[in-house]
Amino acid sequence: MNNKILEQKKILRKEMRSKRSALTEEDRKIASHKIISRLINDPNYKNSKTIMAYVSMPEEIQLNELFDDAFANKKILAVPLIVGRGTMRPVFLPSMDSLVVGDFGILTVRQDQRSFVEFDDIDCVIVPGAAFDRSGNRLGLGGGYYDRFLKRVPKAKRIALAFNFELCDKIPVAEYDTKMDIIITEDETFLFDRE
Repeated sequence: MNNKILEQKKILRKEMRSKRSALTEEDRKIASHKIISRLINDPNYKNSKTIMAYVSMPEEIQLNELFDDAFANKKILAVPLIVGRGTMRPVFLPSMDSLVVGDFGILTVRQDQRSFVEFDDIDCVIVPGAAFDRSGNRLGLGGGYYDRFLKRVPKAKRIALAFNFELCDKIPVAEYDTKMDIIITEDETFLFDRE
């Protein structure tokens, strides 16, 4: 990837991190509720049996309501487990009590309760990111984990959740960046066709 794109990505990530950090806890809670409400009423989520979702860091959209809905509706819920540099696998989440701090301070399923979910079984992936654009492009957090992972679950719907301010007109993209099928913000849902 050329250095110009790398530098543009770095600058945009920093800008978005700063905006996220500036949100009050109450504003984050309200925005998260609006976004998750839109998600759990979306047919792409409703019709999914097996969901892969990240466990939120404090400054991210909070997914607790999503997890509650998935458990209440008997969906199979998987969360990421880092298994190598740039690589993660989906691990079945039996309950929120099963979570412990894993690599990079990310919550994952405790070792004695881990069972892997097959990549082919995943219907829907809830994808984190730093920024998104109106063409379905995603600026990740810099590790490439989700770009690699999404290539292993080609049938799964790729749903990104974003604060309104994380949606840009255009973001810098490289050839390996994976586009989203759906982006949901507090106010809008965007659907995209795969190329």
